[in-house]
Amino acid sequence: MPDSVFLEKIDSPDDLKRLSVEELPVLAEEIRKLIIEVVSARGGHLASSLGAVEIAIALHYVFDSPTDRILWDVGHQSYAHKILTGRREEFKTLRTRHGISGFPNIFENRHDSFGVGHASTAISAATGFAVARDLDGAENFIVSVVGDGSISGGLSLEGINHAGNLKKNRFVIILNDNEMSISKNVGALSRYLTKITTKKPYLQFEADVWELLGRIPSMGGKARKLAKRIKESIKTLVVPTILFEELGFRYIGPLDGHDVELLVETFSKLHQLPGPVLVHVLTTKGKGYQFAEDDAVKYHGVGSFYKKTGNSKSNSKIEKYSDVFGRLISRMAERDEKIVAITAAMKDGTGLACFAEKFPKRFFDVGISEQHAVTFAAGLAREGFKPFVAIYSTFLQRSLDQIIHDVALQNLPVRFIIDRAGIVGEDGPTHHGTFDLSYLSLVPGMTVMAPADENDMSRMMAAMCSYEGGPVAMRFPRGSVAGVPAADEDEPLKMGEGRIVSSGNDAALISIGSMLSPAMEARGMLARHGLDVAVADARFLKPLDAGLIRELSSDGRRIFTLEENSVRGGFGDAVMDCLSSMDIQVNVTKLGIADGFVPHGTREELLEEQGLTAEAIARTVLDRIHSGSNAGHGGVA
Repeated sequence: MPDSVFLEKIDSPDDLKRLSVEELPVLAEEIRKLIIEVVSARGGHLASSLGAVEIAIALHYVFDSPTDRILWDVGHQSYAHKILTGRREEFKTLRTRHGISGFPNIFENRHDSFGVGHASTAISAATGFAVARDLDGAENFIVSVVGDGSISGGLSLEGINHAGNLKKNRFVIILNDNEMSISKNVGALSRYLTKITTKKPYLQFEADVWELLGRIPSMGGKARKLAKRIKESIKTLVVPTILFEELGFRYIGPLDGHDVELLVETFSKLHQLPGPVLVHVLTTKGKGYQFAEDDAVKYHGVGSFYKKTGNSKSNSKIEKYSDVFGRLISRMAERDEKIVAITAAMKDGTGLACFAEKFPKRFFDVGISEQHAVTFAAGLAREGFKPFVAIYSTFLQRSLDQIIHDVALQNLPVRFIIDRAGIVGEDGPTHHGTFDLSYLSLVPGMTVMAPADENDMSRMMAAMCSYEGGPVAMRFPRGSVAGVPAADEDEPLKMGEGRIVSSGNDAALISIGSMLSPAMEARGMLARHGLDVAVADARFLKPLDAGLIRELSSDGRRIFTLEENSVRGGFGDAVMDCLSSMDIQVNVTKLGIADGFVPHGTREELLEEQGLTAEAIARTVLDRIHSGSNAGHGGVA
């Protein structure tokens, strides 16, 4: 770490506590330099973590982690926390295979109180920690850091409601608000108010006045009500306390979240306050790196980049599947005024930025509220609109009940666009989309498809647009397209129709979605070993093309199913069920994601470990054909 004065001495929170408060701002700048250094080389979540540096420092300076529990929500704020808790040297391995995770991970470090990758979980988990603490008779603090819009998530609001009702002491929510600018006047006023409302004389005065008013003969109740109304009116004019205080929380703030000395001073006084407390801090996303401050969306999650210019090190000009989707839905919306696009805080990531600009009245970003997004779409569909709900696979999991109960049960034609399906790479197990084929296949009336290239995607989009027979989902991987141009005109693909791409007599590789390309490569490798292997693109999981399966299983050919999804309950199981229903007895080998959680690493590394690269597929086919075995390893079943 270049130019380090204090950071090189910090290997634990105990080391941090040896610094003076006056030295902490220098440490904050050193931590920012390290974060920028590592993320520019490795990629990661930059803007959010840069904005939360002082919060992390103040928390570990005041509280006694891991005895005091600190929970991060969302986890991509936590880089400074990782650096301060014994992972300074390991931080250079961020998001690399066998390196440290980009999110809090209870298996990685004892200071990571709760694992998190999805938003809005910390308050509910913290409530559980607080109840457990009190049942054990302990007195430690429970602190959750909530930011990046996750406070608006339904789970956060449910947690706040319960926690406020329980009225637990030493229960703190730090609301990291990075959507507001901090003017000097507001900062000075809030600092003054915070100092007053956390001092013992003020707290005692408040209690004494309350008791005195209650003793006034015949007017105690009225006087108290009057005093309460006056107090609430003043607060409404000064700070947004009413909501949180009505929910049972004492509100403090707003504070300048980059004034580490103020944060330390405030956090140090929280033990004086009874009941749960919410501390509102205002921060700047990307703080300390001008490019990230200017465009926090662009620098939210980044690949490697040049520090001096902020430019990406990737020179790839190839379109991503999300870009193709955005272009296709915009084109269709020009001709069909019933098309509506919905996403959950992922306008840019899902490719909908162009649609939002062209059709602002038909675009809805509901924030981190996937469950609401689905039921909202169900209401639109019920009234004759054509909602396209674009959500990452890992986040769509949160709305499974709404998909079943609000959409499928009523057979409503909601169109689900599932981005980041399969292995996504360095973000790891919280973000891999390895279960959607499995859980969607269970939903009655759901049509599930996966394009192998952008031409298939364009035809599937056309089919989705005109389909009114019930809910339909299309899933596609993160990253670049296959290089097969999309159709110029909308040519709907027939629902449930697969295709044979190459014929062969020795075995059949039946792929879905992203696995067609490695299947074709594997076919070429197997040909050099004298094997003539057929390759098919199923396109649809549900309804499955039974005629295609019957044709490929003729003459007792061995079948290998390929999917970038869990082998449990996914495409391979659907093929086996289809064969069983037709009373066809053939050997089937399922290749997919092993029954477990995939770690973080590059997409290429993880596909190799799961046996889903072309080379790995060819090795498995050779092994099974030559040995006649059904036993396997990794993602093979």
